[in-house]
Amino acid sequence: MIGKAFQDYYPENVAHCYGCGRLNGQGHQIRTYWDGEESVTRFRPRPEHTAIPGYVYGGLLASLVDCHGTGTAAAAMYRQEGRPMDSLPAFRFVTASLHVDYLAPTPLEAELEIRGRVKEIKGKRVVVEAAVSVLGKVTARGQVVAVQMPETFLER
Repeated sequence: MIGKAFQDYYPENVAHCYGCGRLNGQGHQIRTYWDGEESVTRFRPRPEHTAIPGYVYGGLLASLVDCHGTGTAAAAMYRQEGRPMDSLPAFRFVTASLHVDYLAPTPLEAELEIRGRVKEIKGKRVVVEAAVSVLGKVTARGQVVAVQMPETFLER
């Protein structure tokens, strides 16, 4: 994917998330883009993401669904309001609920593709459904209920 990802627009004070923060050098640093009405993230697992030899740890899949969902929620809110993603005030979402179903073992040595669809936007709440696939086979499905991050999160 080319160009700026959703996560590239996160303000610096909220760009440290392990899964999607561009400022977290130890994290996944996922990058999510629109592909029509769907959002897409591609991620190549590393050897430390092993559950058993040859397969991805389920926690990684949950993390990818989670951060893909919150990034998609932010982008969807900007899209709904007809605002550019670099406009203020910034939309930043956190997870209120995460559900993941593991459908098949996920091979470690192939690129993962996470595709999301916005199921619902209601006020400050966005529901995103996502599917993780490898070489065209869906290995996990998830749903993220994302809520707009409260200002109190930044009062530390």
